[in-house]
Amino acid sequence: MTSPAALLTEAFSRVPETVERAVSGLSTDQLASRPAAGANTIAWLAWHIARGQDAQVAALAGTEQAWTADGWYDRFDLPFPAEALGYGMSRDDVGRVRASADLLLGYLAAVHERTVAYLGTLSPEDLETVVDADWDPPVTVGVRLVSILDDCVQHAGQAGYARGLLFFNR
Repeated sequence: MTSPAALLTEAFSRVPETVERAVSGLSTDQLASRPAAGANTIAWLAWHIARGQDAQVAALAGTEQAWTADGWYDRFDLPFPAEALGYGMSRDDVGRVRASADLLLGYLAAVHERTVAYLGTLSPEDLETVVDADWDPPVTVGVRLVSILDDCVQHAGQAGYARGLLFFNR
């Protein structure tokens, strides 16, 4: 039988592949374009996927985020504080996320590597550890990981859809 950690690793491994299909071959301007007024850009979606996963998995693992530990914050040079993840950003802030496909994919690859390393340390019992008792039922490591994955998958799908619209609307 496949372990829960192996299943999570397989699931998380699909995110970078989906994001790569969405961003590869696009210019920085194409990545920063909006499929409709006020919509999220492909660049923002790809960045937010990596940021959210980075911050939340690092919190579970008790490690510093790749964003700051590995210099991604400086490489992106965005006009936000280092702790910005994308949650609650205004439409204007979304438009300020400008980055190349290589930069976006490089950061996501670094985050994915850390995620897989963390997942490899988990036993089935670890997945039952409560990380947020303020919910009913309390949130466990396993539930948090599924929540992170769900957010990543939804945004990766949105990025792929936005890419399709970019070429459909020509």
